[in-house]
Amino acid sequence: MDSRELIIQQSEYNKARYIPNLSVDSVIFGFEQNELKVLLLKTDYKKLWLLPGGYVEFSEDLNDAVARVLKERVGISGVYLEEFGVFGRKDRSQSFFDEFDETLFHKQRFITLGFYALYNSLTLNPIPDKFSETCGWVYLSQLPEIELAMDHREIIEKALMTLREKISIKPIGYNLLPEKFTLPELQKLYEAILGKELNRGNFYRKIKNLGILKRLDEQRRGGAHKAPDLYSFDEEHYNAALKNGLNNW
Repeated sequence: MDSRELIIQQSEYNKARYIPNLSVDSVIFGFEQNELKVLLLKTDYKKLWLLPGGYVEFSEDLNDAVARVLKERVGISGVYLEEFGVFGRKDRSQSFFDEFDETLFHKQRFITLGFYALYNSLTLNPIPDKFSETCGWVYLSQLPEIELAMDHREIIEKALMTLREKISIKPIGYNLLPEKFTLPELQKLYEAILGKELNRGNFYRKIKNLGILKRLDEQRRGGAHKAPDLYSFDEEHYNAALKNGLNNW
């Protein structure tokens, strides 16, 4: 069965199962080689890249729908996501399915809720669904070179903007860095998110004053220079900062 026939077949199933005109899309950020990346699917239909998204069942809570869609589309679970935006341009979904007639479920006007998450990409093993030829991580620097479906470029940009806004009031890094890391590695993460270089001395002083780090009695070996100290996040203080916000940042 080719991709077009599969979509038509799925349409009838969707009409009986899902709320019309409502969808969800998830932006999963990872961090590697000092760059942010995002988890994407490449569709069999039209060979375009898109975010892992889907629909909400009639009897389903919204958060449960987001978790289920991620499991079905890319085979991952246990991801904590936060809602960050609503996207409702009038032709955002219709134009993608332009070769189908108006009865297709997917071709109706859909308003989508955007969710984002930050995760260490090495801990996730994405698996493409039956509608996709592949799924994987794409660096944000590579996004201009690929064609994204619908308004998914706009959704990613909005998620990144939200992340940049939150970085000044919430701690960042727990799900993106390995358990043990150096201060230069943490600074590179902040620079990747903010899209600019930070003064090393100011960053080190501020991040230490937050009280969310634990200095370990270990160093990162193997470099040409003096081995830097290793740190981990103080889970109790980190969670408190997530709940109450950051002071002195």
